[in-house]
Amino acid sequence: MRGLGAAPATPFARIPPLAPGMRIGLYGGSFNPAHEAHRAASLLALKKLRLDRVWWLVTPGNPLKDNRALPPLAERLAQARAVADHPALLPTGLEAGLGTRYSFDTVAALVRRFPRVHFVWLMGADNLATFHRWQHWRDIAALVPFAVIDRPGCTFPAMAGPAAAALARWRVPEIEAAALATMRPPAWVFLHGLKSPLSSTRIRQAGG
Repeated sequence: MRGLGAAPATPFARIPPLAPGMRIGLYGGSFNPAHEAHRAASLLALKKLRLDRVWWLVTPGNPLKDNRALPPLAERLAQARAVADHPALLPTGLEAGLGTRYSFDTVAALVRRFPRVHFVWLMGADNLATFHRWQHWRDIAALVPFAVIDRPGCTFPAMAGPAAAALARWRVPEIEAAALATMRPPAWVFLHGLKSPLSSTRIRQAGG
């Protein structure tokens, strides 16, 4: 894993504009490809969590996946920006600029650099089911609040998984989701309302 380094001049690797007090959702993934379900999930989080922005952290490479066939970062970013098509949804390659590979390192770097910004980690329910396999997953939950966005067919596996069980006492009722961004972590919420069955894997398998 690469250590933290100075961000290169490449525009896509820069940290998007932000200011103290902002509430920013961090939505990480390969986005291979980005699709309407990513957009719908982000808009749902934007509304229910009362966020100012959602950053799509388009990763240079997912440590839990085979990246040999992964399209170049710039290509995935361009496609993600076309799909996002919203002033509050900002695809970024900032992990390439920070030199981070794991989500924990990215979150830790952002929290350290911008202590007065309210970051919230966003993930789909399918990721909650495997969250316990992430490096330093408990530390991610201790650094920032996080929101889990329901996906069709993923609710039971997600809530039955080791991470949901380990973090159960810090789950916040969905009715309090609007306050999550300013809560002291660990704190998390499960958001309902997303009905799209789309996934990047299915799109790739269909040749889309």
